[in-house]
Amino acid sequence: MRRRSLLIAVPAGLVTIAGCGDDKSDSSKASDSASPSPSGPSAAPPPKIVDGPLPAITAGMKFEQKPTVAKGSGDPSKQLAVKTAIAGGGKTVAEGDYVVAHYLGQVWNTAKVFDNSYDRKTPLAIQLAQGAIIDGWRYALTGKKTGSRVLFSVPPTWGYGSQGNAQAGIKGTDTLVFVVDVQDTYNAKSSAKGSETAQNDAALPKVGTNTDGKAPSIEVPKADAPKKLVSNYVIEGDGPEVAADDSVLVQYKGVLWDGGKEFDSSYANKQLASFGLQQVVKGWAQGLTGKKVGSRVLIVIPPELGYGNNPPQGSGIKKDSTLVFSVDILAKL
Repeated sequence: MRRRSLLIAVPAGLVTIAGCGDDKSDSSKASDSASPSPSGPSAAPPPKIVDGPLPAITAGMKFEQKPTVAKGSGDPSKQLAVKTAIAGGGKTVAEGDYVVAHYLGQVWNTAKVFDNSYDRKTPLAIQLAQGAIIDGWRYALTGKKTGSRVLFSVPPTWGYGSQGNAQAGIKGTDTLVFVVDVQDTYNAKSSAKGSETAQNDAALPKVGTNTDGKAPSIEVPKADAPKKLVSNYVIEGDGPEVAADDSVLVQYKGVLWDGGKEFDSSYANKQLASFGLQQVVKGWAQGLTGKKVGSRVLIVIPPELGYGNNPPQGSGIKKDSTLVFSVDILAKL
């Protein structure tokens, strides 16, 4: 089991997320829908990937256009039928990645649309991991490239099982049809992307600007720590701004102002972190609000906005420590 992030599941008044930092509930909640989050754990063996049958896409033929899909004809496959309707040329999706995608889902034999992200005008961002998403998505999207539109059908075995999903109006016997436009994918080697900004204040830490997926350096000056929160761009991205009630997907590294010792890092964990900004220490929430997706941000957190006199046990953080973070904002969830 990977090391638990200090940003989550820490003493009362700081963060309240339960779990080990995977935050599957955050990702699914962000879509305001019942799908494609699983109803429960799956022990089904991997399906065979077959070519069809699959219903036709009859309208909205372009990538990121809301599609219309015909009703399924005849009996659907008992395996996973997958077709790449539009082949993208971007990054390859791997199991365990976080994908950002628009999607539409409907029932095979009725063509009833039970969910779509196009009308919400907000893509879904979710991890392709068991327990985070229905297995049909994991198997259908793994190996696809960003920029692709993928059409696939999911029988109950790799969907919601025999219990179905009452919230979405899905019965335990329903085969589901999805159209997924894969916009982006992120993994433990993902970094910020944007324009470097000047770091001219000698009284503040200097953060490395490498974007190779490795942890950036953080050089803490031999000076008194600032009394107020610092939140500065190191690399400024061009994505949407993060709102105070958003959830985010990040890479981060945290060191102590006093001595510069690292105490937590997603790079060391070798897994991205995701959480809601209302569920982290105040310095993180305030420091990331208003910053652009794609950016690397230096955040210096005074004790009253961090852990104060109640640091996590075993963290190596002393009471009333000033904390320094480099945070890459990869996506909003």
